[in-house]
Amino acid sequence: MEVITIQSDAFRELVTKLDEIRSQVVQHHKQNPLSDIWLDISDTCRLLKISKRTLQNYRDKKVLSFSQIGGKIFFKASDIQSLMEKHYQSADTSRK
Repeated sequence: MEVITIQSDAFRELVTKLDEIRSQVVQHHKQNPLSDIWLDISDTCRLLKISKRTLQNYRDKKVLSFSQIGGKIFFKASDIQSLMEKHYQSADTSRK
């Protein structure tokens, strides 16, 4: 293994640049946490614990938006999350 030495000023500058890059990556992730994630049919079925036929029904009935490129179909993770939140039923803790 080869050891490389650099001056301390150059090392500090390198660390500063790396911190700037990390900050930019974190900021980008905060702005678009799920919108960049696309799932295929298999991943979507596994996530929702449904069959491919049920997922096809969701597409046919326009329950879940999708994108098709050639013969491949993709679903946005954020659309799946929105669907789940739309059908969320809170437990009524005030009733006994």
